[in-house]
Amino acid sequence: MSVTVDPGRQHALHGLYADNHHWLVDLLLRRLRHRGDAQDLASETFLQIVASPDDPRGIREPRAYLTCIAKRLAYRLYRRRDLERAYLDRIALMAPDHAPSAEQCAIELEAILRIDAKLYGLPPDVRAAFLYSVFDELGYDDIAARLRISTRTVARHVKRALLHCLAGDR
Repeated sequence: MSVTVDPGRQHALHGLYADNHHWLVDLLLRRLRHRGDAQDLASETFLQIVASPDDPRGIREPRAYLTCIAKRLAYRLYRRRDLERAYLDRIALMAPDHAPSAEQCAIELEAILRIDAKLYGLPPDVRAAFLYSVFDELGYDDIAARLRISTRTVARHVKRALLHCLAGDR
C-alpha cells in the first residue's frame, strides 16, 4: 500500500506546528497548571489536525482553531478524571471483601468511559434517565420522581439513549 503525501499540506502542517506549538503549550499550562497535561493536550491537538481530512492551508485563524480543539480536549480530560474520581469514591465506600479487584476496576472504569463517550451530546435529562435505569436499576416511576418528569418521558429518554448508543456502533 502506498501513501501519497501532499507536500503543500505537509509544509502547512509543519508551519502550523512550528509557529504555534510553544504558544499552545504555554496557553494550556496557564489553564491546566500541569506541564505534562499541557504538553499532552498540545500534542493531541496537533494530532487531530494531522488526522483530519481538512486542509490546514484553509485555517484562517490558527490560534483560535487550535484553542477550540484544545478546549474540547481539556474538557474531555477533566470529564474523564471526574468519572474516575466518582468511580473510585464509590469503590472506597464498599466493604473490602466486596470491592472489585484492580483488574476488574480497570475493566469497569473503561466501560464507564466508553458509555460516557457514547452518551456525549445527549441532553442531561436523557443521560440521567438512562444512567438511573441501567446503573442504579431504578424503575421508570422512581426516575420520573427524581427528574421531575413524567414516566412516559422517562421511557422516551431511555429509548432515545439506547438508540443513540446503538447508532454509534454501526
